[in-house]
Amino acid sequence: MARRQSVFAIVAVLAVVFGGAAAALALTNIGRQPSTTLCQEQTARASGGTYIVQNNEYDSAASQCVGTDGNADFTVTNSSIDNPTDGSPGAYPSIYQGCHWGSCSSGGLTATPIEVSNLTTGKVTTSWSTTQPGGSNAYDVAYDIWFNHTSTASGQPNCTELMVWLNHNGSIQPFGSQIASSVSVGGHSYNVWEGSQSWGNTITYDMTTGTTSVSSLDVGTLAQDAASRGYLPSSCYLLDVEAGFELWQGGSGLATTSFSVSVADSPGRLSASQPAP
Repeated sequence: MARRQSVFAIVAVLAVVFGGAAAALALTNIGRQPSTTLCQEQTARASGGTYIVQNNEYDSAASQCVGTDGNADFTVTNSSIDNPTDGSPGAYPSIYQGCHWGSCSSGGLTATPIEVSNLTTGKVTTSWSTTQPGGSNAYDVAYDIWFNHTSTASGQPNCTELMVWLNHNGSIQPFGSQIASSVSVGGHSYNVWEGSQSWGNTITYDMTTGTTSVSSLDVGTLAQDAASRGYLPSSCYLLDVEAGFELWQGGSGLATTSFSVSVADSPGRLSASQPAP
């Protein structure tokens, strides 16, 4: 309260000395956080370190960057990526909680790696809202959820990659082959795709009706479905939950307007989204 009073006291003085325009400018800037631009493989901590925003341009040399303001959000500010749509995307600008190739956020999934056998309904949920420009761009709007045979990994996870496509634009499709259609999991309808990689399996749940947002999406429900199909061993550990856009062509204007991951309390463990001590 004292800080807020001192700020408005300064505004009042400005108003007297310089007039209403200066006071209006000061009020406009109160609470505004500086924007950070991330290009290539650059990252930035968000929401006090609870999340990490990454540009993650891994298969393209084209100009492509994102902007973020320190909160759990980011915008693709420019993208000249132009990869063939039947090959690999050029980048996956995204935000995550947990550990990505050894780079970890604070608290949450970093403090509580969860074995698939314990990943019950309601244990880990996530919400995500996006802006999707459409047009001639080729991209997906996808969660990338990684599992490892041990509770930590310094590089490529070695168990299963579980993707959830909320939507896509352009002539692209998930990795592998479709193995099921119109499957209901956790209240959403998906077509399911699967493909084998050198390090493990990629299983993708592609929503049959595209959307711009989800609320309280249950990671455990999806993980148990993948386990029941034989593509996710129950002994593997959930390392992180990532949300972003795989870019094949263009993508400027794509944005994450809000993102969260919640981990249900367990005895002796941190609550979701709370930084480690």
